[in-house]
Amino acid sequence: MSDEHKAALAIGRAQGRAVRAYLEALEAHKPKRGRKRTPESIAARLEKIGAEIESADALKRLQLTQEQIDLTQELETFDEGVDLTGLEADFVEVAKGYAERKGISYAAFRQLGVSAATLKKAGVSRGS
Repeated sequence: MSDEHKAALAIGRAQGRAVRAYLEALEAHKPKRGRKRTPESIAARLEKIGAEIESADALKRLQLTQEQIDLTQELETFDEGVDLTGLEADFVEVAKGYAERKGISYAAFRQLGVSAATLKKAGVSRGS
């Protein structure tokens, strides 16, 4: 394998990592349906669970315990935001080359939640 070929593979892997990281961050931070949770609403629900758990039967106590664990984890990670700005900048830098190399269309990126503005910055157009 030539040095040029090795370099091209390394670039391709780096592009793939940047695209994957951005798409996964978009997926993880996609707005959810319903009322937005806040640290206060989570704390209020945890307090309510604490009051309910004492008088609950075994199965209900099991469910409440799991909900308590889930909410505690959510509360602990609530402020650990992902730097979408940095990930987006990396994506913009490599998206056009990645899309051309892999045959990925504008529409495919849009269906996964990449904004039209981000694709425009990246140089990925509808005709690409």
